[in-house]
Amino acid sequence: MFIPLHDGVPLRFMRAPFVTHALIALCTGLYLLVTLRRDETAQIAVAAGFGLIPSVLFGTAQLPTELLQAPAWLTPLSNVLLHLGLAHLLGNMLFLFVFGDNVEDAMGHARFLLFFCLCGLGGSLTHAVMNPASEQPLIGASGAISGVIAAYLMLYPRVRIWGLAFNWIPLRITALYAIVAWILFQLVQALIDPDGHVGWWAHLGGLGTGAALTPLLIHRRMALFGRAARG
Repeated sequence: MFIPLHDGVPLRFMRAPFVTHALIALCTGLYLLVTLRRDETAQIAVAAGFGLIPSVLFGTAQLPTELLQAPAWLTPLSNVLLHLGLAHLLGNMLFLFVFGDNVEDAMGHARFLLFFCLCGLGGSLTHAVMNPASEQPLIGASGAISGVIAAYLMLYPRVRIWGLAFNWIPLRITALYAIVAWILFQLVQALIDPDGHVGWWAHLGGLGTGAALTPLLIHRRMALFGRAARG
C-alpha cells in the first residue's frame, strides 16, 4: 500500500479549499462525538442506524426499533460521514487532505461538494448492489474519497507525490503509478473478499463515479491527462 503525504501542487483558482477542510472537520467531529462517549451500545446503534445495510436498503431485512436512526433511503449518504475506527478515519482524511484541495480547486467549492456527495452515493450503491443480502453496515468516506482520487489521477497524472510505500518506506513517485497500483489493489481485494467484509466495491464504485463526473464538473480552463484546456 502507498500512503500519500504531500504533492506540492499549488491552487490556481481559489485561496483555500474550504469544502475539503470542512469535510475533514465534520468527519473528525462526528468521530469524536461518537467514540469519546465510550458507550459501545451507542456506537453500535450509530453504525447500524446511520450506516448502509444493503438488506435493509432493499427491504429484505429490518432493523430492530431501538436501532432505527435514519430512514433506509438516506443511509447511502449518511454513512459517508461516519468512522468508528481511528485508523480508518486518519487514512481517509489523509487521502482527502492531500488530493481534495486540488480537485476542489479544479471544480470550485459548490461543484466539489456535489461531486463528493455523488461519489459517496455511487460507492454506497455499488456496494449494496454487489452485496444485496449483507446485514453488515457500511460506514466511511472511502467511496467518496475514491472518487476524489480518480479525479486527481485524471487531472494530475504526472505529478510526483511524497508518501510511504508499504506504510513505512519514504518514497517520491509519479501519481499515475501510485494511484493505478492503488486501484488494482482495490480490484484484487474486491474479488478476494466478495462478501463485503470491507467496502472494496464502495471504493470501486466511487472511483467509477468520480471518473465519469470529473470531465463534467471541472473548470473549462482545466486540462485532462495533459491535453490542452478547453477555450
